[in-house]
Amino acid sequence: MDRRKFLKNTLIGAGGLVLALMVTGCGVNRQEYTNIVLIYVDDMGYGDLASTGHPTIRTPNLDRMIDEGVTMTQFYSVASLCTPSRAALLTGRYPIRNGMTHINFPNSEHGLPPSEITLAEILKSRGYATACIGKWHLGHLPEFLPTNHGFDYYFGIPYSNDMDPDWPYNPAYLPMPELPLMRNEQIIEQPCVQETLTKRSTEEAIRFIEKNKDQPFFCYLPYVMPHLPLHASDEFQGQSKRGLYGDVIEELDWGVGQLLDALRRLKIDERTLVIFTSDNGPSIQPNLDVGSSGLLRGSKHTTWEGGLRVPFIVWAPNQLPAGKTCMDVGTTMDLFTTLTVLAGDSVPRDRNIDGVNIMSVWQGESKQPHDPIYFYHGNRLTAVRLGKYKLHLWKNVLESTFGKWVKCDSPELYDVEYDPSEEYNIAYENVEIVSHIENEILMFKDQLQK
Repeated sequence: MDRRKFLKNTLIGAGGLVLALMVTGCGVNRQEYTNIVLIYVDDMGYGDLASTGHPTIRTPNLDRMIDEGVTMTQFYSVASLCTPSRAALLTGRYPIRNGMTHINFPNSEHGLPPSEITLAEILKSRGYATACIGKWHLGHLPEFLPTNHGFDYYFGIPYSNDMDPDWPYNPAYLPMPELPLMRNEQIIEQPCVQETLTKRSTEEAIRFIEKNKDQPFFCYLPYVMPHLPLHASDEFQGQSKRGLYGDVIEELDWGVGQLLDALRRLKIDERTLVIFTSDNGPSIQPNLDVGSSGLLRGSKHTTWEGGLRVPFIVWAPNQLPAGKTCMDVGTTMDLFTTLTVLAGDSVPRDRNIDGVNIMSVWQGESKQPHDPIYFYHGNRLTAVRLGKYKLHLWKNVLESTFGKWVKCDSPELYDVEYDPSEEYNIAYENVEIVSHIENEILMFKDQLQK
């Protein structure tokens, strides 16, 4: 069954619009709907916010969002690369299930398969207006663009901002066209002026929200920054003690503040849920201005904690607790399931959905153990988190963007609650735990074949 027939047959409608659930302190109010804003920055490190300890980057709006919302300290992207992390977020499925395991390039002829059901498609079927504003990176050909994956409106770049002939650090990408900026299916600017892209994306998102303030909306805002090359507008250049990287983060923080202010001004803040997270950890490239993993080991392109554990904040005034820090485990795939249920629906039943509903965790009502989390680099399973333990099968020996992957001589086990820096391999004294996780891997791989 194709995805559109599935949606038609399994999603309940009432004149094309079914109001979603809004979780309140008194229970569930079915007479209201919850708008959704999903902010997804690119390559921000776990240690890049003032609230997580960065000494010279100012993030007052994100800090306020934390004070008024829920923070998850053990939240993961399931891939440390741009394309697979976005595929997992929007489908609730491991990228190994849909082939989106590697980075898409300007000459790639594939994209997110039409058979996949995205969060945008589900929400659109529930009467939500939907927009993708920012970096897509799930296929640049017309059949793969956001407007063919459930989004009514698209403004942004189709792949990474470093895929441009003016960026000298990616010779493998050459030859390539100048970076395009698109509106829906049309290129409106080439080359894209990146210095103003954060500001323009914020303005586009606010216009979309203003236009749809009287109906449910889903605004997916995958900001391009702070992916290399870094760019900030004139108002922010030279303002941070952290240099250009700090300027970029502080402009993103400004954008978050503008969005939250718009929701308050329009008096829809109390029926809107806003999520802020990152697609993976920071890049680590010699002599380039990049982010920080804080106390975590590794970076983007690795499956150490620094490449996968990302900042996470959810903000929903009068719907979720304020100032709550949650130490439960969650993943970007869980957002697909949680937001689908929030919209009054159930997840697709004709395929494996790997995300779980973590709304009760945000509400502080349960401490639910998470299913095993399988971390891939490309098509290779490299690590697994189960409970407080993380087992590494392969590792990036240079622990950097351009490092070399080698198979571990024997699996390495870390207690990442006690040792989030992954310094102490405890596999030899925990043979039974290693064996248990290896059995979980065998069952998962067997299930993949079915």
